[in-house]
Amino acid sequence: MNSETESPEAAAPTDGAQPENESGPGTDTETASVPGDLAMTRVLWPFMLASAIGLVPFTVYSTFLVPMAEASGGGVAALGQLRGLGGLAALAVGTALAPLIDRVRRERAAAGGLAVLAVSAALGASGEFLLLAAFCLLVGAGTAVLNPALTAAAADRFDNDAAAGRAATLITATQSLTALLAAPLVALPALVWGWQGDLWAIAAICAALALYFLLRGRRKTGTEAAEKTERPGYLESFRLLGALPGVVPLILVALLRTAAFMGYLAYLAAFYDERFGLAPEPFAIVWTLSGTAFFLGNLLAGRLLSSGRATIPAERLMTLGLLVALAALVGVFFTRTLWLALPLTALVGAGHATVAACVTTLLVRRCGSLRGTALSVNAAGMSFGVFLGAGLGGVGLALGGFPGTAAALGGLTLVALVLARLAARSPAPDGD
Repeated sequence: MNSETESPEAAAPTDGAQPENESGPGTDTETASVPGDLAMTRVLWPFMLASAIGLVPFTVYSTFLVPMAEASGGGVAALGQLRGLGGLAALAVGTALAPLIDRVRRERAAAGGLAVLAVSAALGASGEFLLLAAFCLLVGAGTAVLNPALTAAAADRFDNDAAAGRAATLITATQSLTALLAAPLVALPALVWGWQGDLWAIAAICAALALYFLLRGRRKTGTEAAEKTERPGYLESFRLLGALPGVVPLILVALLRTAAFMGYLAYLAAFYDERFGLAPEPFAIVWTLSGTAFFLGNLLAGRLLSSGRATIPAERLMTLGLLVALAALVGVFFTRTLWLALPLTALVGAGHATVAACVTTLLVRRCGSLRGTALSVNAAGMSFGVFLGAGLGGVGLALGGFPGTAAALGGLTLVALVLARLAARSPAPDGD
């Protein structure tokens, strides 16, 4: 990793313009400089802040599900089912709008996603059952646009593949850290103003950030008109994306990896309760261990992949991460010793985080001007993976107990491993 003393302006455009194909195929990733994480953070902090706030609405919803159910009169089970609407909306909107992420300025797309989140938080603060349903739908739709737009915009701020990939993984690492810390951060203010106050605060922050990105997105450059004429049509974007070597296997790896990991997390508390007798309070330590391992794995893998001294290609690191995740996941469900289950739990999180960082980095490097479309389709696929993993994990549990869950989720990981090898054998862009 290069020194953090290098000025971020040396590696990032200062006029807010998206570099034209500079992060796409043909860029020399070894000789181009990569700023340090601190220098990148000084450039990317608005994107990182927006990516963090985008995860908070559903954190509030999950944390305060019981009082929300009491306020709406809908019951805990009914409100829990509403949460699934967000995933369906993310899948539909993320897929349908994927090409549009590359047809508008990233900042404007991010502003739109933040505006939708602001409206959704305001509706959710009412506590009405139907408005909470609208809240879930709009949060899913808003994040389906916001997250890929922010990730692509962060990558576009730097003019070589290594730096662009690192910028994208910093966004995903920020989201991992937010997922780890968000629950206590929303619970403490709620002691003062309640969960409605949390949602109103989210609405205000999202509205302010939406205005910031909207004003930022109004900057024009001399190349913008020329770039617009060269952009492919809606359906052509999907066709071109599918034709890029290794991209479809990478997106499928992300889908299956997400399914395996989220299915594993869905039943982890039940497993620790049945196998080791851990009540919810001590299990919170296990959850924190898993979240910390995922955050550190994502952060360190992204740093390794951006280093000019990296000794392992992203494709090989992705395969290694899947092997570790597969072995650790199966090991967790078969172990009878708590002190062995804990390090295996950490390894599952670290392995999946490594794969996530590799997929993001490779999509940014391989997709060039189509990276917004790729990241949006990838996010939609991961939304579907959440449902797939929970469903298959439940089927495995019903048929064969926790060994059945291990078999179902391990099978998903094994298929992801095969697809990862297919992606690795696909011809990489020049300079990748």
